[in-house]
Amino acid sequence: MSGVNLPAVSERVQSLHAQMTLDEKLAQLVGYWVDQGDEVVAPMAGEMVTSTSYDDATAHGIGHLTRVYGTRPVDPVERAQWLWSEQRRLREQSRLGIGAIVHEECLTGLAAWKAATLPTPLAWGAAFDPQLTEQVGAAIGRSMQALGIHQGLAPVLDVVTDPRWGRVDECIAEDPYVVGTIGTSYVRGLQSAGVHATLKHFAGYSASQAGRNHAPVHMGRRRLQDLVLPPFEMAVRDGGVRSVMNSYAEIDGVPVASNPELLTELLREEWGFDGTVVADYFAVAFLHALHGVASDLGEAAALALRAGIDVELPTGDAFVAPLRERLASHPEELADVDRAVLRVLSQKEELGLLDEDLSSPPTSIDLDTAELRELARRAAEESLVLLSNDGMLPLQAPARIAVLGPNADAAEALMGCYSFANHVLAHHPGVPLGFDIPTIAESLRSAFPQATITVERGCDVEDPDTAGIEAAVAAAAASEVAVLVVGDRAGLFGRGTVGEGNDVDDLELPGVQRRLVEAVVATGTPTVVVVVSGRPYAIGWMLDGPSAAGAVVQAFFPGEEGGSAIARVIAGASAPSGRLPVSLPRSAGAQPYTYLHPVLGGPTEITSADNSPVRPFGFGLTYTTFEHAELTVSDAGTDGTITAAVRVSNTGDRTGTDVVQLYARDLVASVTRPVAQLVAYQRVTVEPGESVTVTFQVPSSRLAFTGRDGRRIVEPGAVELWVGPSCAQRDTEARIELTGAVHALTVDSPRMATATVAHLVSEPR
Repeated sequence: MSGVNLPAVSERVQSLHAQMTLDEKLAQLVGYWVDQGDEVVAPMAGEMVTSTSYDDATAHGIGHLTRVYGTRPVDPVERAQWLWSEQRRLREQSRLGIGAIVHEECLTGLAAWKAATLPTPLAWGAAFDPQLTEQVGAAIGRSMQALGIHQGLAPVLDVVTDPRWGRVDECIAEDPYVVGTIGTSYVRGLQSAGVHATLKHFAGYSASQAGRNHAPVHMGRRRLQDLVLPPFEMAVRDGGVRSVMNSYAEIDGVPVASNPELLTELLREEWGFDGTVVADYFAVAFLHALHGVASDLGEAAALALRAGIDVELPTGDAFVAPLRERLASHPEELADVDRAVLRVLSQKEELGLLDEDLSSPPTSIDLDTAELRELARRAAEESLVLLSNDGMLPLQAPARIAVLGPNADAAEALMGCYSFANHVLAHHPGVPLGFDIPTIAESLRSAFPQATITVERGCDVEDPDTAGIEAAVAAAAASEVAVLVVGDRAGLFGRGTVGEGNDVDDLELPGVQRRLVEAVVATGTPTVVVVVSGRPYAIGWMLDGPSAAGAVVQAFFPGEEGGSAIARVIAGASAPSGRLPVSLPRSAGAQPYTYLHPVLGGPTEITSADNSPVRPFGFGLTYTTFEHAELTVSDAGTDGTITAAVRVSNTGDRTGTDVVQLYARDLVASVTRPVAQLVAYQRVTVEPGESVTVTFQVPSSRLAFTGRDGRRIVEPGAVELWVGPSCAQRDTEARIELTGAVHALTVDSPRMATATVAHLVSEPR
């Protein structure tokens, strides 16, 4: 075992490993997809899946069982009974008695039949509420743990860089700090239930050329270190995540699945990660089939193991027969196999799999509990972003409401790509969802019981047919108000308008939805447009100008309680408090864009092309007004802590929630720096006439960047700080001086700011 470079493992794991044959070792490094059929739920699944039978695949044990509950609509209790019996068989009939890790998708809740579907991660970002996200993760984890699931393939920590990319709805935000804080909270929540979280997709996946899935990534080391990697580092060092999944990407020509600089030197040796690295589905085989850096599957397996991948998922296409054949002529590569086996056995020991009680499978289980529904409601309500409002919201008890649009009365429109409904049930028409998910139209009927409500689709999400627009226009003209619901339909690989493999080359609303909106607004009937989508669209025409609606609400796939959350906001039973986690784009031609741009990355007088967004990062209106004032900031050392305090006052006439955003700008640095950078944030609810003081403790390391020598450093010098309702507006500002020498970040450098809220005496009204 010399040269394996492993952390200490227990005597029990060492003993198991010492007894293993080569076949038993290789079996521990792969998964088996028991239920895989013809459904396309993974890239090139039909071409890549092995034809090995289950009995043959598990003859020497098995590392993982792939998506036991999440591949087809199977009854959870019946499936649990099967799983318990299979785990007993592995324990009792395989030579070493080692059970299998069961992994499932859990991005919007457990992706299984009858399980609760919660808001998509882009909605987590819009809520700016790490504490709620941790509660969501814990509740999802408890459902998984009860079903004998050990590992969840979430969260996605890819930073949004181009909204044309189909997988934007799986991401949290365009800001790495928001991604890191919220993603780390999800990790803590899931793992508190005894289920290992898996970071996806390490790294660079979302920065693909032209926003195309699996496309090459052209990125320098500085952008990689400053934009892409920080969320993963936070989840490893602060969240203690136990598993990481590689990115499909190739960065500067090197596929991540074969890159030891990322998977070993950075992740393990620098950051101290000691869990398992699992391959994204078929990523090992792709080294041969797509990237062309391996001559065959055996070489692909060797490259992946050497780089630091421990487990091939979803099946053993490369790590079993092709690798076994290669080892006959490359026996020195057995050390890489042994290293991975020890990591997998240590994970199984940590999960309790080696001693798991398999005597009593569940006889009943509720995967859509009252707790999950309440969390789904809170998460949905907090995530709704009010983009514009001429005063018509909240509605004042209209007698006649036209509810229009392709997403108005469609439950599937409320759920993201990795929901079970859109990921799996789309292949099983006629099978019920198995849980209650009221549509927006149904929820509006409940919110306005005295109103006469007329529902018209107007058009489909993608279909170019305009025949239904006339009926929608007539319904709007005959009503006091219109609620028009447009946007996306999530799916995979061409089935839908957003989701994995559903990338676009423009950012107009799909199909003829813009024509529908313009026609309804032209009736003169006051119109609320609700955009239910998985990406931000170029809808500036809807916010300002002759086609502007009275109000526009952005909902990022809000889940099973999304319909009721939207209805409550429209009716005024709750107030919007979400903020944009991504800039609202001006056009597809302005992409890629991030608010974290240097001066020359934004609009300037030396170009006629304007890439500024129509609504900036952090923007969101409420039903009240807030004043930010009296920002006070302390000077700090380059290795110290900045204390910033701001007074937040509710100057309106109803209770509201503000997302207090503290931004910074490094005025002079050795490399160009962003014109604005979020360094801290905090949700705070304030009563009418009340003021609170929000105090942030911001480590100077929040201002770190990659210097010219490749190190992450904090430089001394002047820094501007401000608080405002978005990155683009300064309500109150201050300037500080970072003092001391250039400070290089270390393993112990803090990565997160903290906040405290002090409520002051309410002011007289």
